[in-house]
Amino acid sequence: MQISDLPYPDPGVPDARSGPRFLLWLGRNQLGGQLKSLAWGLLHFTAVAGLPYGVGYAVQAVVDGSGARLAAAGGLIVLLGAAIACGDTMLHRTAVTNWITAAARVQQLLARRTAALGAALTRRVAAGEVVAVSTGDVEKIGWFVEALSRFAAAALTVVLVSVGLVVYQPALGTVVAIGMPVLALAVLPLLPRATRRADHQREKAGRATELASDTVAGLRVLRGIGGEELFLDRYRRASQEVREAAVRSARMWSLISSVQVLLPGLLLIVVVWYGVHLAREGRITVGELVTVYSAVMMLNYPLRHFEEIAMAYSFSRPSAQRAARVLALERVIEPSGAPRGATAPSGDLYDPATGLLAPAGLLTAVVCGDPDLAGRLAERLGGHATSDDADRDGRDGRRATTPSALLGGVPLDELPLDVARTAVLVQDKDPVLLSGTLSELLDVPSAGSVRPDEALAAAQCSDVLDALTQASLDDDPLNARITERGRSLSGGQRQRLALARSLVTDPEALVLDEPTSAVDSHTEARIAQGVRALRRGRTTVVLSSSPLLLDRADRVVFVHDGEVAGVGTHRELLHAEPRYRAVVTRETDEETAAVRAGSAALAAPGTGPASDLEIDIEETA
Repeated sequence: MQISDLPYPDPGVPDARSGPRFLLWLGRNQLGGQLKSLAWGLLHFTAVAGLPYGVGYAVQAVVDGSGARLAAAGGLIVLLGAAIACGDTMLHRTAVTNWITAAARVQQLLARRTAALGAALTRRVAAGEVVAVSTGDVEKIGWFVEALSRFAAAALTVVLVSVGLVVYQPALGTVVAIGMPVLALAVLPLLPRATRRADHQREKAGRATELASDTVAGLRVLRGIGGEELFLDRYRRASQEVREAAVRSARMWSLISSVQVLLPGLLLIVVVWYGVHLAREGRITVGELVTVYSAVMMLNYPLRHFEEIAMAYSFSRPSAQRAARVLALERVIEPSGAPRGATAPSGDLYDPATGLLAPAGLLTAVVCGDPDLAGRLAERLGGHATSDDADRDGRDGRRATTPSALLGGVPLDELPLDVARTAVLVQDKDPVLLSGTLSELLDVPSAGSVRPDEALAAAQCSDVLDALTQASLDDDPLNARITERGRSLSGGQRQRLALARSLVTDPEALVLDEPTSAVDSHTEARIAQGVRALRRGRTTVVLSSSPLLLDRADRVVFVHDGEVAGVGTHRELLHAEPRYRAVVTRETDEETAAVRAGSAALAAPGTGPASDLEIDIEETA
């Protein structure tokens, strides 16, 4: 795979059981590139290691006064120099290619997993962690893949040179052959502590990244409540913790570096001392002594790659662990039985976990006292059924046990993902607006029966269009640009544009989680009427406790403690279900008790009609 061939047609199925297994899987999938890099690395390192032989041969030729051998030595050195240049160039080229292609493979895998999980991803993994994995962690994983082939070439070169020195000059070669494994393994006792410190640094850096991401995302709210300084102090503390962890990690790596400088120096001293002793006794020539000395000097170069691979692994292992944790997250049941190209089912939308039934073609409002329960219910209705435990901490990627929702009797999680999302669209309570023009925002896969202007009118976006037109050089509001995440718009304006985008798709079933929580009551009433008119004959589920929305729904379902506790119209449930009334009217416990006592008193014989109380209840709603 070359860089020009990216992206991968199919990045593969990763082994996400652990970080090391994920790195091993990446290495296996980069095998062709690794072998190329290994071959060029061997050429480069063996040429570097061969220079001492050429230098020693030249020195001995000068001592012996042989011009022919000196010329041959010069030609050998030139040839080795060309091999070094060619090998180094191609080693760098192939190693960087391995780095970029490995990083691209990981990014494609993360993008594919993000698309498969959708809104469920941020319920299981913090948004800041996803950002950290997609940026810094990908680079460190690519670094390890790139350094692996260089390390393998360096290790083979050390072995070959050690064996060659034993054959070339047994006395000094034996000393080098014994000393080289000691040099290579001397840092091993220090690596566990260095790895722990590197892991601690990465953990601190990941938390700081998450904090920064979450702070930037909520900056408007922080400014509104005057919380900038509080969060700034939190980030300062987190940043200082990262700095302290980085200093402690750097101290350990500097110790490893110093060991890798000290021990080769000691070996060089031993080789020179013993070589001079052998030369004085006449057991070796001056050229042989120069050759062995130069070889030991040159071996310091490949030995440095032992330190690099240790550092690359210590930094990439926690990064790979985080990437594997994200990639291990799955839909509850991967589609297996439904054929590709299957048509989207139609009919009633049913959630077996709560007993919620949304009849086909009707506007069904759902009231949940617990906002978290409402979010999990919306997720299940979209085919992303998860267990409560997975929703709360959901970072282990375990399969959930809660059954998926059914559309027309067909489980959504058994459908191909594209079919399931064509059938049911879920808009969560915090939709994201991507940067671009308004026309690009509304250019989404759709059934084609709802025009953008109709969706914008139903979502009451006229003032948003006016604001965008004023901020644009073009009179056409559809050509106006929206900033990243719609930060130039108010919360209500962003909510209405997101609602218009959802309406344009015109799915078989549309699930809206608190679609009007940031708009005023007058606009909310018009939106309720517009959505009801535009979605007539289509299945629509709105999770909300707003009386203005509930009063315009064909059917209202009250979910309490994870089960359907009441079904009817808004006014029927107000009178028949005290718990529903408490959620919708925001009654306190004391007010609820007073209403119950009043109802009991009015129901007693001879108390007369309950007209005043009923009027109070309806006015409150």
